[in-house]
Amino acid sequence: MHVHILGICGTFMGGLALLARGMRHRVTGSDANVYPPMSTQLQSQGIELYEGYDEAQFKTRPDVVVIGNALSRGNPAVEYVLNNDIPYISGPQFLANEILAKRWVLAVAGTHGKTTTSSMLAHILNYAGMSPGFLIGGVAHDLEVSAKLGKEPFFIIEADEYDTAFFDKRSKFVHYRPRTLVLNNLEYDHADIFPDLDAIKKQFHHLMRIVPANGLVINNNDEENINSVLEQGCWTPCESFTSDTNNYQGWHVREAATDYSQFDVYFNDELQGHLQWQLSGAHNVANALAAIAAARHSGVPTKHAVNALSEFSGVARRLQNIGYVKEVTVYDDFAHHPTAIKTTLDGLRRKVGSQRIIAVFEPRSNTMRMGVHEHTLAASFSDADEVIIYQPDDIEWNIAAIAESIGDHCQIGNNIKSISRSLVETAKAGDHILIMSNGDFGGLRERLVSELAH
Repeated sequence: MHVHILGICGTFMGGLALLARGMRHRVTGSDANVYPPMSTQLQSQGIELYEGYDEAQFKTRPDVVVIGNALSRGNPAVEYVLNNDIPYISGPQFLANEILAKRWVLAVAGTHGKTTTSSMLAHILNYAGMSPGFLIGGVAHDLEVSAKLGKEPFFIIEADEYDTAFFDKRSKFVHYRPRTLVLNNLEYDHADIFPDLDAIKKQFHHLMRIVPANGLVINNNDEENINSVLEQGCWTPCESFTSDTNNYQGWHVREAATDYSQFDVYFNDELQGHLQWQLSGAHNVANALAAIAAARHSGVPTKHAVNALSEFSGVARRLQNIGYVKEVTVYDDFAHHPTAIKTTLDGLRRKVGSQRIIAVFEPRSNTMRMGVHEHTLAASFSDADEVIIYQPDDIEWNIAAIAESIGDHCQIGNNIKSISRSLVETAKAGDHILIMSNGDFGGLRERLVSELAH
């Protein structure tokens, strides 16, 4: 079958392309911006890529066109598909039909931690020799790729609540039909498609409705919004987890180090094992407990899961150390929501103690650019000694008010070169520079490491 994918260089659609190629389909695709590393990863697998959305890409008529959710009516390729009666489908539905229908699906949902928890879970099942399939919105250092067919029956999916396609406004995750479902947390996000938090809760409730009674829901008991979703209706057994060391029910921890680099894992007040690993932060403890619980449901003994996570190397762009230059450490992190910023900085502060932390943030997500988090952003930087916020030309709200709220230790920068230069001039031995963006930040990461070296 010839599968043509519109929007192929996105993380989800690119992973889908790799899975379709692994099924021996002929796979082609196009995107507005075809660039590494996704383009080179796809081309190395024999996938033909087209730059842009003109009609020339349909010289050979595909059997089906998979349309990404970034495309809408008016796009030349979309209009050509509709006008010429070419069969089309959304990415999540294609995944559900071609792959997930035959699998035991382990889905990880929530506003934060999906990529890390999914990666942990895939690592645990690999460690146990189960060779699961997976599709994850990032690349774990231990997995090397973001998508893999693996062996039946297990398939791990990062279950995103974003909408499916221009012709299907349901959340992606309702297509996945999980048997094991992790509910990490739930906050207001994706303001470009959801009017309020209740609209997101409604989609999570729809997800709850399709988990079978012989499945398992693994929920974060610290999250009121998750609990309120469960109260709307749950037809599946539940196991809860919490990073609260004073809790004694469900999955919990005790004897945790200050930075959570090691802790004892308990289930219903019975010791399951001691985990010492490379990660830090209470949020990663919650991710670990969720992954351990999900792995246990698929047949992995808890002690094996704990041993696996002791060797887990983390995920790219999640507090990733990208350079240690002249005693200055530079980190890259995907944080783009106030809660993610706060938990990442808390984890780093616990790790480095009183050493200086300089946080550099790009408000890039649609929700952030719309100003939805304008009133909660300042408080998220409380653990940083210095803060630099990048101000894009087309931002829709007043960043100066945020800087004023943070205080004298916050600066606004509107030029990548000048931000890098300022960091190089002010950085001292022992400093930790944390760069936070869900995009490439105009190449700031690479520029800063290079300029520090010179």
